[in-house]
Amino acid sequence: HNRGSAMRPSFLSLASLLATASARGSSSSSLFSSRLGTASAAASAAFLGPLIFSHRIQTTRADGEHREQKAEHYQVKEVKDYPSEEMDNSTCSSATSMSNFDPEYPGTAVQRMRAVRERVAQLAESDLNGPWAEVRRKLLWAGGLKDLSSARPGEGYTGHSFNDWNHVDLTTMNDGDSDNQNDGRVKGIAVGNFLGEGIRRASLPELGPGGSWSTCALGCSQDPPQDVAHVQFRSRIAFKLVWVPNEQYDTFVLVDDDGMLLARGTPSDGPGGLPALRERVQNYRIMEGSKYSRAADRIASNAAAE
Repeated sequence: HNRGSAMRPSFLSLASLLATASARGSSSSSLFSSRLGTASAAASAAFLGPLIFSHRIQTTRADGEHREQKAEHYQVKEVKDYPSEEMDNSTCSSATSMSNFDPEYPGTAVQRMRAVRERVAQLAESDLNGPWAEVRRKLLWAGGLKDLSSARPGEGYTGHSFNDWNHVDLTTMNDGDSDNQNDGRVKGIAVGNFLGEGIRRASLPELGPGGSWSTCALGCSQDPPQDVAHVQFRSRIAFKLVWVPNEQYDTFVLVDDDGMLLARGTPSDGPGGLPALRERVQNYRIMEGSKYSRAADRIASNAAAE
């Protein structure tokens, strides 16, 4: 394209020079010479004109083909770089499907776990700093559990949830893992430990597939955790309640499976209205030194420095 553009002036200049040279001639030339010069110029123009015109046509065609090729190039590139909506939706669906499965802990009801954490994020300060009985009900609701304090143990009873040192892991497990039993690998927990029926009765269905339960945290300080959630149910926890080791153990934190802080609260009727002090102290002790105690340790350290 650039070469063709550069050739146009050379053809025109040649024709002009020939015509000018023929026209000028010598001042002493005869009329015959002038006419001959004019004829030569006309002949040159007649000869070069079609060539110039033909070259312009070829150049125009070349320009058009170049533009078409360029447009085609960008069109192909656009398809490759930016998939169609159908392809994109398919990819997103696949990614979503894959993200709802946890290969390390395949018993995790991932969608339900996310829904639980979203509810935790919705809790207001008043929800976490009111009377303990009300705070505990909010924690059950956030975890996808019914408040069944009058049910029989093993049949959905949740009166113990977050009320002692041990049942503080809000676990979301797949339906296919709800009936898992402890084969003896979770130390300190009864062999068997069948919880499936209680999980089904106590779980709120609106948080998604699977079930919820406040499982025993004993063994969570090991790496990897050797507690009921991670071993018996092969599941991560949605959150864990840890009492802060301040002077009165009257503040709690909720942390996720990586020990990251999700929320904190100081119930208004503490310490008298809280679970017994020995329960709160023991709760911290089984977490101490692990990733699950870090948030509580920071809060206690900041309080001591004030």
